[in-house]
Amino acid sequence: MVNQQSFVFPDRGGDLITLRPELTPTLARLVAQRQRQLAYPLRWWSFGPFWRYERPQKGRTREFFQWNIDLIGVDTPEADAEMIAIAVAFFEETGLTPQQVQILVNNRALMDREFAALGIQEEKRPELLRLIDRRDKMRPEEWRTYALQLGLDEEQLAELMRVLEDDDLWRKSEEMVRLFATLDALGVTPYVRFAPQIIRGLDYYTSTVFEAWDVEGDFRALFGGGRYDNLVAAVGGEPLPATGFAMGDVVITLLLKKYGLVPDGLGASPAPVLVTVFDESTVLESFKLATEMRRSGVNVACYPEAGKLGKQFKYADRIGVKLALVLGPDEIAAGAVAVKDLKSGSQESVRRADVVRKIQQILDKN
Repeated sequence: MVNQQSFVFPDRGGDLITLRPELTPTLARLVAQRQRQLAYPLRWWSFGPFWRYERPQKGRTREFFQWNIDLIGVDTPEADAEMIAIAVAFFEETGLTPQQVQILVNNRALMDREFAALGIQEEKRPELLRLIDRRDKMRPEEWRTYALQLGLDEEQLAELMRVLEDDDLWRKSEEMVRLFATLDALGVTPYVRFAPQIIRGLDYYTSTVFEAWDVEGDFRALFGGGRYDNLVAAVGGEPLPATGFAMGDVVITLLLKKYGLVPDGLGASPAPVLVTVFDESTVLESFKLATEMRRSGVNVACYPEAGKLGKQFKYADRIGVKLALVLGPDEIAAGAVAVKDLKSGSQESVRRADVVRKIQQILDKN
């Protein structure tokens, strides 16, 4: 599926270039190339831009940023639990509660054993996994018809539905029992529950898989991950177990906005003071004023073009600036600067020679 969504195009030399749609296979190739030089267990994280050629819609854009967390070299349920606990720590840090988000966990090896018990042929199981992954995206009758077309008979389909509704199925898996025991020891079980319908659509997952969803179901999955024990060997390395997850910025931002949990000052300017530009005739004076402030130790930003002061004040407020300095023709003629406190809305004219002292007084007070 990821390959079908990739941006692929020829460069000037005619070679095909692909913008990275995800990082897990790339990480696997890196590890395979440096396998004997690395120390294990290898804990790895990254954050950066990614691209997928798909139809933009709510919660999905063609360019996005993604946070990747991986633990390589450990083949235990405890390692999977550590990945889930990291995700829970993120939720707790942002203020999201178990009543708002849940991490749904399943195990592909467990499901494969259930498929075998139902007499489902091995060659049909990958397609069946993909069908289960699409269950919530299809109408019930359409899904049922598709399952029968895969070769399941009515009895097998009825038993499959029973499996997908068995919330205690995890107790049949030693791996799942250990996972939930570890999650309990880590104190994160309120955020986690077993969900046999969670499969994950990518073929490289081997056993434990997990996804996070908002409880009210307003958005797509917040993140997904799981164990991929065969991927390093598949890209040329020696067999090496691995587990991890990836979280994009788009859906989680929508959810944080929904609950009013976007941190204050996100994207804020590091400068507490903005020098405005009154009009075209005062551009140079504004830049001179900004330079004077910086040389006096005041951290300022200067608006890069002339424009309406209201627009500049609004911009300053949005990025967390505390004070705006206005230097219009009247102020220039009087050797003064208008200092506007964006929090209180008050404004006063200050002699240019005294403006640094005045700014420091106001900032110290706030």
